[in-house]
Parts: sequence; structure tokens; C-alpha cells
Amino acid sequence: MSHDRRAGCCGPAPADLPPAIPAPPARRSAGAVWASLASPFSAGFFLTLGGLLALVLGLAASHLSTVVIYVVFALFAALGLDPVVRFLERRGIARGWSIVIVFAGFALVLVGVLALIIPTVVRQVTQFAKQAPSLVKEFTDSDIYAWLENTFGASVGDLLGELEKFATNPANIAAIGGGVLQVGVSIATAISGAIIVLVLSLYFLASLPAIKTSFVRLVPARNRVRVAGMTDQITDSIGGYLMGMVILALCNSVFAFLLYLLLGLPFPALMAVVAFCLTLIPLVGSVLFWIIGTTLALFSNPIAALVFAIVYLIYMQIEAYILTPRVMNRAISVPGALVVIGALVGGTLLGLLGALVAIPVTASILLIIKQVIIPRQDAKT
Repeated sequence: MSHDRRAGCCGPAPADLPPAIPAPPARRSAGAVWASLASPFSAGFFLTLGGLLALVLGLAASHLSTVVIYVVFALFAALGLDPVVRFLERRGIARGWSIVIVFAGFALVLVGVLALIIPTVVRQVTQFAKQAPSLVKEFTDSDIYAWLENTFGASVGDLLGELEKFATNPANIAAIGGGVLQVGVSIATAISGAIIVLVLSLYFLASLPAIKTSFVRLVPARNRVRVAGMTDQITDSIGGYLMGMVILALCNSVFAFLLYLLLGLPFPALMAVVAFCLTLIPLVGSVLFWIIGTTLALFSNPIAALVFAIVYLIYMQIEAYILTPRVMNRAISVPGALVVIGALVGGTLLGLLGALVAIPVTASILLIIKQVIIPRQDAKT
């Protein structure tokens, strides 16, 4: 009886209360992580290991730069030939046969041009080396040389003599390339690189639709339609730009050949090849050839050199305001200031390759800004 009173008085015993929930462990800060290392030796070891890993990755990237250049050249070549392949596809020819036709035609044209030009260029280069003294002699007897000597003094004659010695000494050409052995190695490397680029461009061209499809599948499904459209626009603009550059360079080459031939200037085939190679460079290619072509013509005939300079300058204006807009506007549209900035940045980073790819890359960036970034900003209120 007294036991029940004590139980009723004191209340039920807390025997079945639920256990307390343990508090979650606190997150360790960055300082605690570093402090948990066994010793300063461990910290130094991990820091050194990270630095060595970064150094190895940097060295690997530098050694792979040549491979990256080959891949980029091959990809751009494939994009440049893709419009022709798709043109044949629209005519009912299968893509495989279209690629075969394009590459066979390209190979025939290349072999034919090389067979026609290389012997002529080699002959004219040899002729130029032999005629250099007589060209210099004719130039020193001209009124222009007399005016230069009266204006600048005897240093003009000394400079001209050094140029003559350099041009007539074949060893200087090898010395520029680092020696005869280095010239041979460079030629072999160039040939092997061209073969690699040709094979890679064939593979890229054959698998270009699959490459674009695989790239589109990397983005979320809700954005695939828009990304696919942008990818097609970018590849079409790059291909059209490259085809346009080749067409404009070919026009420059033909015009330079005919102009040199009509004016009776020496080495028209050689200058046509030089014009084609130089005018592939955006912005400054035509100006560089204008300077080189005028300077070479000056040694042969000052009057013809003046006519060449004036006529080719007029052609440059026609190309800039008539030919280039007609060829390029359908493929690519980039403001002039961005063209200059992109070419300067690309040429500084990657040389000739950077200058060639700068304009289509700039156009691609502008397309992404117009279709992705600006609509997102406009949607924000």
C-alpha cells in the first residue's frame, strides 16, 4: 500500500524514453584538412607532386602541338570540301561516291597543276639566280637608282651589292633553313604532314555527319534541336569561307600571271604561285604580294613596275569591294573591326594557321552570342 503511494506520488519511471539523436559531424574546413596532414613533409610532397603533374601535362601538350595542327588543318579541309560533297548529294549521288569524286577531282587538279607549274617554277628560279647580276646591273644604270644614290648616298650601292651576293649564293638558301640536312628534313616532314592531313581529311569528310550527330547528343535533349541548327550553320559558314578564300586566291594568281605576262616581266609562273600562297593569308596577303611583285618588277623594268603597282592596286580595290562581298557574304558575315582583331590574335597565337582560322572562329563565336547569350539576357526581367 505504501509502495503504490510512492509510485503514484513520484509518477511513472522514465524507463522507455527514445534515445537521443546524435548531432551530425561538423564539416572540416580547408585549414583542418591541411592541419590533418601528418607533417610538413607530406604537404610539401603533395604540392610537389601536383606541380610535377602540371609540368608533365604542359610538356605533353607542347609535344602534341604538331598533331593538333594536323588535326585542325584536316578538319578545316574536310569542312571546306563538304559543300561540294553535299552539292553532289543533292544531285542524287550517294555520299560515299560524292567523296570519291571530290577527292579524285582534287587529286587530278593538284597533280595537273604541279606537273605544269613545278618544272616552270624550278626553271624560273634557276633563271632568276643566273640573271640576278644582270638585273642588278640594269637597275644600277636606271634613273631611279641615280635618284636613290643622290638622296641616300653610297649606302644604297653597298646594300644592293650585299643583296646581289646573297641572291647569287645558293648556300644562303640552305643556311636559312639551318643547313642542307635540315632543309631535307623539313621537306620530308612537309611531305609526310601533307599525307597525314590528306588521310585525316578523308576520314573527317566521310564521318562528318556522324561527328555532328555525336556532338549534338552530348547536350540535353531539350536543347538538341537548337544546337543541331547552330552546328550546321557554323560548319556551313566555315566551309563556305574556306572555299571563298581559295577562289579569291586563285583569282589573284591568274590576274598576277596575266599581268606579268602582258607587261613582259620575268617569272610570271613563279609569281602566280607566290600570289596564290600569299593571298590565302587574310587581310595582309594581297598587300604583301603587291610589295613583292612591284619590287621584283622594279629590277627588270621601272616603267612596267609602276604600271604593275597601279593596276594591281586597282585590282585590290575591286577585290575588296566587289569580289570579296559577293564570294564571302553568303558564307560568313563578320564586322571589319572584329576581322582585324581576330586575325591579329590568331596570328599571334598560332602563326599562319591562327590567321587562317581566326575569321571563321570569330564568326562562330558571334553566332553563339547572338543565338544563345543575347536571348537569355533578353529573357531576364
